[in-house]
Amino acid sequence: MSPRRNRPKGPGSAGRSAEDDAASRYGGWQATESWRGEEWSVRHVAGASAAGKTYRCPGCDQVIASGVPHVVAWPEHAGVDDRRHWHKACWNAKDRRTTRVQRSRNAPRF
Repeated sequence: MSPRRNRPKGPGSAGRSAEDDAASRYGGWQATESWRGEEWSVRHVAGASAAGKTYRCPGCDQVIASGVPHVVAWPEHAGVDDRRHWHKACWNAKDRRTTRVQRSRNAPRF
């Protein structure tokens, strides 16, 4: 068996940006939104791409389980450490939420 050859993928494929590659790698799309007078980068992550890790949503303070579609948001001019993983519904309702998180009796207090 001969080794596999690297062939060009077709016209226009050489001009792909790192942003396009990141969007396809995470199975979602990325956009910029304004919130609290600041520009935020928002990446929608597909459930299949979210396998392996769990995150805590800052909107509801509950766990985002592995394999659940969600949103990753960070300020436009911030570093990697400022990225936060949100449930899609929590990100969409971020302006309607109060500042105090209401927990149920049995919810973990991390």
